[in-house]
Amino acid sequence: MAVTSSITPTPTATAAAAAASTGTASKTMASNFDQFLSLLTTQLKNQNPLDPMDTNQFTQQLVQFAGVEQQISMNQQLTTLIGLQQTTQATQALGLVGATVTVGGDTADLRNGIASWSFSPAKTAAATVTVKDATGQTAYSGSYTVNPGQQNFAWDGKGNNGALWPDGKYTISIVAKDTAGQSVAVSTQVTGVVDSIDVSQNPPLLSVGGQTFTLDQIKQIQRTGS
Repeated sequence: MAVTSSITPTPTATAAAAAASTGTASKTMASNFDQFLSLLTTQLKNQNPLDPMDTNQFTQQLVQFAGVEQQISMNQQLTTLIGLQQTTQATQALGLVGATVTVGGDTADLRNGIASWSFSPAKTAAATVTVKDATGQTAYSGSYTVNPGQQNFAWDGKGNNGALWPDGKYTISIVAKDTAGQSVAVSTQVTGVVDSIDVSQNPPLLSVGGQTFTLDQIKQIQRTGS
């Protein structure tokens, strides 16, 4: 599938608001700092020689103002770094449009009589696999012996009575127990093509089969021809 994207990543509303807030704080602080220095200079010029002002207090105030000014500068730099990071994430996400990805999840599309998931049991166990439709109605249920490591489960869309279920979204659940009757953790993943990217969100959201995922949910990427 050939996909052409002309989307240009833009800073999120949150980042823009943070930058505006920091800019306002910086201007206010700079103005107050200048006013403080002006007042300080005026006081020094007009102080009573017989009762001079406390220089230690002046020094402490100057140090406090300087510290706040440095912190505002650091906040501006952090805002810039966050903006760069968000732009980098958006650029990386845009590069995934049209790619086949495997993401953590339990809902897959049944299309043309096939829906598939992958799962990873922690160890060998007896498992009950249940597939439900979007309304929560059980479409299929079966018992299997599963082994540790990633493996696939493909459902042909037929229920336990042999009837074919309509295309749509179906959710899988796997309950597994070992020989001692203890529960065994089983993580599930789904595979699909990245249809689009929403870079207005932070982090960007990938649309895969009508569902949205973040970049950190991607487990595997497969390019066309790879």
